[in-house]
Amino acid sequence: MKSKLVYYLIYAGMWLFSALPFRVLYLFSDINYWLMYYVGRYRRRVVRENLRRSFPEKSDAERLCIERKFYRYFSDYLLEDLKMMHMSPNDLYSRMAYQNTGQYLSMIEKHGGIILMIPHYANFEWITGMGAIMRPEDIPVQVYKPLKNVYLDALFKRIRSRFGGYNIPKHSTARELVRLRREGKKMAVGLITDQWPSGKEKYWTTFLGQETAFLNGAERIAKLMDFPVFYCELTKTRRGYCETEFKLMTETPRETEEGEITRLFANCLERTVRREPAYWLWSHKRWKASKVQVEKK
Repeated sequence: MKSKLVYYLIYAGMWLFSALPFRVLYLFSDINYWLMYYVGRYRRRVVRENLRRSFPEKSDAERLCIERKFYRYFSDYLLEDLKMMHMSPNDLYSRMAYQNTGQYLSMIEKHGGIILMIPHYANFEWITGMGAIMRPEDIPVQVYKPLKNVYLDALFKRIRSRFGGYNIPKHSTARELVRLRREGKKMAVGLITDQWPSGKEKYWTTFLGQETAFLNGAERIAKLMDFPVFYCELTKTRRGYCETEFKLMTETPRETEEGEITRLFANCLERTVRREPAYWLWSHKRWKASKVQVEKK
């Protein structure tokens, strides 16, 4: 009962706050950046170490510049995600531009679905609006990891489904996708693919000059469903505006070698990060252990 009450109070507060115009939210973001970076020092050691490992060729001053720019972006991202509670479809579509949609749509029609491999980059949560460029009868699917608190989990599912997205828990992905296909549904399946992988779902490759584990779930789902695979190339064009280009990595996933799709994703992501480093989620504990340490367990 207490958790449910907290949920309703949090939801009401977030909903009212998200009703503020962007220009006001960005004033709060500027304050939040200062508090998070200088006062709370939120995960500064993690961010700093990740940048040091990834860009050893850069000077301390260059990495510090990226670090501060990241925190400004991250503060904006938190409020831009919250703003989705109150944004109209037209608001979202005016701020998130979609490129290369012709190929994207033709592949859905031809194969019955596609896989979108999405990084934690720029305004990645706004990709949820992709349903606007699809046929009304087709389904934009979002694979997510459920939160432990059922009420907060319901809150975030509600935010992410406002623009037509269909949420599937990570552990039910294969079963739900097979069911949808049996029902004759066509779909675009979005999976965040760059976080530290838990369990045995790991593929190791070189990323930003270091041995890195990636989730291989998207690759396995692509081969199971035989869906073409796209990389979501995100670009933050200015504050509050973003675009994504859907880049085809393979139309025939079952013909690729084991790990090839995941490796292609890692290569694409590295080019994205090196182009503009500040907009990747450096606060993740991305390199928790080496391959040797993992294999010893």
